[in-house]
Amino acid sequence: MSSQVSRRRFLAAAGVGLVGMSGGAGYAFGVEPRHVLMSPEEVPVPGLPPALDGLRILQVSDIHLYAGLHAPARRAMAIAAEAAPDITLLTGDLLEQQSQLPNLKPLIEACRGRLATVAVMGNWEYAAGVIPSRYARALEAGGAELLYNAARVVSVGDTRLALVGLDDPRAGYPRPDKALADVPAGIPTVWTYHAPGYTDDLSPDRYPPPTFIAAGHTHGGQIRFPLVPPVLPPGSGRFVAGWYRDTFAPLYVSRGIGTTAVRARFLCPPELPLFTLRRT
Repeated sequence: MSSQVSRRRFLAAAGVGLVGMSGGAGYAFGVEPRHVLMSPEEVPVPGLPPALDGLRILQVSDIHLYAGLHAPARRAMAIAAEAAPDITLLTGDLLEQQSQLPNLKPLIEACRGRLATVAVMGNWEYAAGVIPSRYARALEAGGAELLYNAARVVSVGDTRLALVGLDDPRAGYPRPDKALADVPAGIPTVWTYHAPGYTDDLSPDRYPPPTFIAAGHTHGGQIRFPLVPPVLPPGSGRFVAGWYRDTFAPLYVSRGIGTTAVRARFLCPPELPLFTLRRT
């Protein structure tokens, strides 16, 4: 049995179990999925150029649009618009069906960063049959750029920051060498890709470590029961949620916004991480 089938069966069984709990179903299906949290994260960076001190980077991950802009997506849009980030990273699995492509425009417009908004492919974009060129056009309609093994250099005054986006490690072919080809040496970089398990394949012997890496994919387990290990999708590796610092570079794995298989969350609320770079 594949791990993906196992995970879907687990989520389905967990959903049934929640229905049997007193009040559990109402909370897991109707309350927690809408309870989107802003997760403020300070990122200390030795030697960070003064112009980048205080730069704010918002991560929007795993929206999973399947029938229009659902309530968690609308809540995330409101929080993102109020936060008014400098840069926004859209880290994959924004949709589950090709029919949802038009809904990316209002979503991106609400979450857009002041300096740049970039996106990467997720496994659900591939599963939906959305090829990168078509995805790029839909993203551009809202003001975002697809980084498909590519980089975007952002200028802040006389200082530059590179945003490096890789193809989804699970369903695609990440190419760090290609993405870094045009990145000027010595400038701070932030990497992003969808599935975090790939991080353990990266080595500082091959690539200069970035300031940090932002990934998603895991949903943090989505439905968590006390004392029960999380059941994660393929491509997660050993990573569940939050910071990991025993890696190629500091890695943050977002719990994301949406749901899959079962439209419920339990003890694993959706989140919008907001990273603030700090000079140390």
